[in-house]
Amino acid sequence: MRISSLYGSRPVFSFEFFPPKTDAGYRSLFRTISELKQLSPAFISMTSHARGANRPLMIELVGRIQRELGITAVAHLPCSGQSRATLHEALESLAAQGIENLMALGGDPASDDPDWQPAADGFFFANELVSYVREHFDFTMGSGCYPEKHHRAPSFEADIENLKRKVDAGVEVLFTQLFLDNVHYFRFVDRARAAGIEVPIVPGLMPMVSAQNLKRAMQFSPGSETPAELERALLDAQGDKERSLDIGVEWATLQCQELLERGAPGIHFYTLNQSPATRRVRQNLGT
Repeated sequence: MRISSLYGSRPVFSFEFFPPKTDAGYRSLFRTISELKQLSPAFISMTSHARGANRPLMIELVGRIQRELGITAVAHLPCSGQSRATLHEALESLAAQGIENLMALGGDPASDDPDWQPAADGFFFANELVSYVREHFDFTMGSGCYPEKHHRAPSFEADIENLKRKVDAGVEVLFTQLFLDNVHYFRFVDRARAAGIEVPIVPGLMPMVSAQNLKRAMQFSPGSETPAELERALLDAQGDKERSLDIGVEWATLQCQELLERGAPGIHFYTLNQSPATRRVRQNLGT
């Protein structure tokens, strides 16, 4: 199933996971996916380390998800620091697994390596990877976007121009970085549409189930706003896991409801390989 064909009259719900580091994590991941399968996700995406360290496991996982669970799988492929030959080999492996959908990403340079440089024959920007894939393979490609601006972009205008390059190169669906205030999504969509970007722009959301969860998530979303109301509520609830879970589920549910009522094409849930909060939010949204 090509994910670009899914977005239309009905909201599309999808879940994102990451490759586990241990055998126990591997078993737990498939239990989580099996639980969320009951909610009929349109597809599942699997992340990959920006330097490609866990790429073989990611490729194994997306193939197994499609074969054994019967769920369309989307493979993440960051390109920064990877040689063209390495990326080509990964693309051939994904095609051999029957994977039709790819999340084409630049990938952030390592924060602890200030002298990092892309591979001499590789790609630095996602649009370069997209152009290469479009020339040599037959994947449907999604990619990322940033409602509150990519932290390395000098301005919103420059960020939108870079996004347009990706779409013009062949990206068919965009998935946003995490945000916690819907105003950022709607403003971003307006900017993108004004620039001629017409592909679906899917909100990426994650329920914040503790103050620690919120703090860590925002560290991975540089420049994103932390709503004071949500932060206060989670801080007040520290030590009470059930109350914290309720707060996060309620916030995310209200976000999703407004987004869908105002025309968002679906919701892409960042799960952190866990099901309880995501499952409750999805159930709150109904069919």
